[in-house]
Amino acid sequence: MTAATTAPAAPAHPAGLSMIEKRRIEAEILKHVYDQLKESHGVEVARSTIGEAVRRSALEQAARFAAQSPEGPSLQGFIDMQPLWTAEGALTVEEIGRTETTYAFNVVRCRYSEMYKAMGLGEIGALLSCQRDGTFCEGYDPKLKLERTQTIMQGASHCDFRFTYEADKPAA
Repeated sequence: MTAATTAPAAPAHPAGLSMIEKRRIEAEILKHVYDQLKESHGVEVARSTIGEAVRRSALEQAARFAAQSPEGPSLQGFIDMQPLWTAEGALTVEEIGRTETTYAFNVVRCRYSEMYKAMGLGEIGALLSCQRDGTFCEGYDPKLKLERTQTIMQGASHCDFRFTYEADKPAA
């Protein structure tokens, strides 16, 4: 490869791999990293390091989704991706409503939460999964905002997802 040639962009998500399975694989590795960091640097550093690494990963993955979106990032494009996260019954979603600039739903069952707890990762499940949601919005399109006040991972009965798309806001 010459300096003028660049490698093709990695796919936003590997074909044939469910998102919950991808997260399980990532968590298996991150569990060992987290345990080692706790032992060598303490819980605070371990949580901070895992949180920042997952945040960076979410931003990068979201940017790839945006770049590979045929029409460019949009609220509808974002909504159209939802089956990736709900595949294999990973999330049970109850839609509250949608308009041209809003999308609201509750997650009433989260197998991601169940999986992390079963893996012994309940204490960092929110860092591995819940934190990604708002961060994904930042990387996908800064005009997409998430407001969420509670999650199943943190003990609530449901996760309340409220997305707003600031369509008139100029791109950053």
